[in-house]
Amino acid sequence: MQPASRKLDQPIDIISSNMSRVAVITGAGSGIGRASARALYQSNYSVVLAGRNQQSLQDTCQDWEDTHRFLVVPTDVTRVDQVQHLFKATMEKFGCLHVLFNNAGINSPPLPLEEIDPTDIFQKVMNINVTGTFLCSQEAWKIMKANGGGRIINNGSLSAHVPRPLSIPYTTSKHAVTGLTKSLNLDGRSFGICCSQIDIGNAQSSMTERLSTAGALQPNGIIQSEPILSVETVAETIVYLANLSFDVNVPFLTILPREMPYMGRG
Repeated sequence: MQPASRKLDQPIDIISSNMSRVAVITGAGSGIGRASARALYQSNYSVVLAGRNQQSLQDTCQDWEDTHRFLVVPTDVTRVDQVQHLFKATMEKFGCLHVLFNNAGINSPPLPLEEIDPTDIFQKVMNINVTGTFLCSQEAWKIMKANGGGRIINNGSLSAHVPRPLSIPYTTSKHAVTGLTKSLNLDGRSFGICCSQIDIGNAQSSMTERLSTAGALQPNGIIQSEPILSVETVAETIVYLANLSFDVNVPFLTILPREMPYMGRG
């Protein structure tokens, strides 16, 4: 049965509630976001799919039969009005929110610092990866604070800790996400809000396809092919984090192919 619609200022205790959990996934039209949305739906979550391309979002849930358990909301996470609409629509349909997966993000082309356009490439990466994560966290926070708790999962990166060569915009953005993760954890303690960051190495996507074929530039100057992790494996990890009790926190979790050249980078 579809939950009755409820206004944001009508709190419920979601920790003691028996209702099925509700998750919002950004960037749900492809890659990790699509796989995670499907895995959460299969785990009996009610799922809100957000992304810029409505058709891609529809493709993610095309074979889902229970229309009461999902909602498609085309959203540009850099737009305040669209992010606010996303969470308003979530509350109108499901009446609560338990999990936000801030997955939407973009990479930057490999360029030396002097060739990076500050008003184009750098700003675009920061807007999507940092501002988008902040805006969605802010709206989810309002709901979770009123309702007694929740979990925000940020898609970080190995580059949040160790950069690749020629990756200044992307690396800078992911370090910022790590700062946001830490602050959300600290400020959320009193409200039952946890924030987990998953740092993923070379998960299968259009961005990583070249790594196993053409290879990637390594810090020592060589080009080397790298192994790829399936998005389904990453999605299983997202479900694990989402299912944790809100009195348990995993602030950082790293998942990567066993033979990926990450440990010992330098």
